[in-house]
Amino acid sequence: MIEQVRALFDHDSKAVPGIGETLLSAYESGLKRPGPEYLHYLCIVYRVEPAALGFDGPCICGRGHRVTVVTQGEYPIGGCPYDHELKLSPNIPEPEVQEDENVLRRTLLNLLNKDSGTANKLDAPILGASEGIRRRMDETLVSATVSAAMLDQWEEATIAFGRQYATTPPLRLLCDVLLELSAVRTAMSRRQPIDLQERLCRMAAQLSGLSGMIMINLGDHRLARSFFRTGRTAADETGDRALRAWVTARESLVPLYYGDAREALNLAKKSRDLAGATPCAAQAMAPVVEARALAMLSGTDSKKEVVDQAKRALAKARSAFSNLKDHEQDDLAFGYTEKQLYFYQGDVLTKLGQTIDAEVVLDQALQKYEDHILDQTLIRLDQAQCRLIDGEPGEALNIATKALSLLGEEFRTDFIMRPALQLEQQIMKLDPNHPGLDAYRAVLRRPKAVDVEGIGGA
Repeated sequence: MIEQVRALFDHDSKAVPGIGETLLSAYESGLKRPGPEYLHYLCIVYRVEPAALGFDGPCICGRGHRVTVVTQGEYPIGGCPYDHELKLSPNIPEPEVQEDENVLRRTLLNLLNKDSGTANKLDAPILGASEGIRRRMDETLVSATVSAAMLDQWEEATIAFGRQYATTPPLRLLCDVLLELSAVRTAMSRRQPIDLQERLCRMAAQLSGLSGMIMINLGDHRLARSFFRTGRTAADETGDRALRAWVTARESLVPLYYGDAREALNLAKKSRDLAGATPCAAQAMAPVVEARALAMLSGTDSKKEVVDQAKRALAKARSAFSNLKDHEQDDLAFGYTEKQLYFYQGDVLTKLGQTIDAEVVLDQALQKYEDHILDQTLIRLDQAQCRLIDGEPGEALNIATKALSLLGEEFRTDFIMRPALQLEQQIMKLDPNHPGLDAYRAVLRRPKAVDVEGIGGA
């Protein structure tokens, strides 16, 4: 067994492993657990899955090991039944699905390994895997057995992902969510009883919508829109107006954050119409997006009229929020929370230039966001904008520098850095030699925290 493991390492051009009789004995007796790589090769040699060896699976390779192809003379150990291109059994996913899931698993393992130095960014393999899973979900939705207990577990996992949205680094959470979405798609590829199919479609809509939200945070608005379209397709299958309205309201944030306020306004109104008189999260969310879009337009349209419209939209949002159920008011991803309401009200008031009211509301929002570093940062950047509007660029730089110094590298995505860079450009137009700019640029362009004491005053 040891010689076969060593031969497989050699075949894959890897360094000679340190496995010997003592270590193998420790694995067999359960005194030690093999690492993911050793477990992979042990499964190949024994021709079993991890569970058969007494270890939780799946294997790191994401493939089965029971079905093999033996090729004479290919390996240095006679009769070694090793072939990476294993024949597919009914329980092994098709190669395209397999490869996309493996990309996400490898990314997830690298992110969990703090010493790996893996950059927290979307690269070509991750983008390809994300699009592949989303595309196949689309294909399954337009083409289409799982137990009720399994559906219960998936629904619980979906709700848990919504809770993790507040605290988990975006790329890490994306891998988890997409792997779950891929599992749901596989179940949907076979026709289910109507009640189970509807539950699967609901999870597909929620997981696709959540993937779109994460893609916004990671700065890829094209894939975000694609996931929201997939979410709409799935939601339409359920006939649930509230779910359809939620996906549309979440999608409206893409044009809102990426510069098309009019499209955001139209999508928000569409979400509001879909919700109708049904008390749901979208009833509160859609008017807030309307208000934010109107505030962005206030510089080009009739300001007085737009300001009044924005304030009326905020009043609608507050009224709708008061009618939400308790569990919806506690759900940051699939519901709408009080702290979100405070944050976005403050954002609207900031964009309208009403800084006194904005700062009061933003202070209240910041007190409520104890564990969500992304929104904490955005709130502080809004506070910095208020100070800049009031003619205090030095204090604006102080606030923004502190905000970025608290932000871990894994959260420094394009979505967060864009408003931070915009603040730098605004201050440069006012005073390109401002004494606080150097310290701000240092923390803006480096993930490491810096000393924020004594940054230049106004």
